[in-house]
Amino acid sequence: MGAAAKVNDPVILFDGVCNLCNSSVNFIIDRDRGAFRFASLQSAEAQSILNEYGVDPTKLESIVLVDKGLVYNKSTAALHIAGYLKGLWPVVKVFLVLPRVMRDFIYDIIARNRYKWFGKSDACRRPIPELRHRFIDS
Repeated sequence: MGAAAKVNDPVILFDGVCNLCNSSVNFIIDRDRGAFRFASLQSAEAQSILNEYGVDPTKLESIVLVDKGLVYNKSTAALHIAGYLKGLWPVVKVFLVLPRVMRDFIYDIIARNRYKWFGKSDACRRPIPELRHRFIDS
């Protein structure tokens, strides 16, 4: 089954060697009601999905959400992801009313410094066996 056929659920594409990104995936898994599938941006599956949607994978340094035929990145992806989470997290979607340039300004500062501030792994995250079904590149 190709990656394109797997994009029925919302899919989060993340930097698999970024410690902040991996921690964010763990945070989402703990709160998302099982809604999301995941793949590292470095994987062939993620590359296939991005190509299918006409997104150049070499131009991405952010989290990507593919949901209902749309592709979101940076702060827009993060806010849409929050909308799926348990608790009060969906409330943060209210920040979508702010201009994207303002939201992405802060996002970009963190993204540029994520390896320096949070570290980098030598290899992409591998899910534990109990979560393997949630990852399309495992």
